[in-house]
Amino acid sequence: MENVLFVCVENAGRSQMAEAFFRKYAPEKYNVISAGTTPSSQLNPIVVEVMKEVGIDMTQQSPKTLSDEMIENSSKTINMGCMDNESCPALFVKDVLDWNISDPKEKSIDDVREIRDQILKEVLKLVESLEE
Repeated sequence: MENVLFVCVENAGRSQMAEAFFRKYAPEKYNVISAGTTPSSQLNPIVVEVMKEVGIDMTQQSPKTLSDEMIENSSKTINMGCMDNESCPALFVKDVLDWNISDPKEKSIDDVREIRDQILKEVLKLVESLEE
């Protein structure tokens, strides 16, 4: 199994959506996890709601702390984007792919839907590149 890691700061929105989409669309030979440098206590409820709209239940997912072990054991690490430079995961991870996606925190539901759709497109491109 190859591990794919999605990282962001709070692990409450973007990386969680990416994990859920990757789990749905990637080949079974991949294991996926998401984590944050300073994880939130819970998922963003609007993120959970907009994912439910596309048939993905995220109620069993929860924010996790990024560990050295996660980084070392991942064949591919994707940074979702950073809002502050002090806790940006890209500072701690070598060979990271940076998607630079807006943080859904404190955004309207319509904005979060746009972010969700952008993440889906990126995940599908990633899955396609892994199959080549």
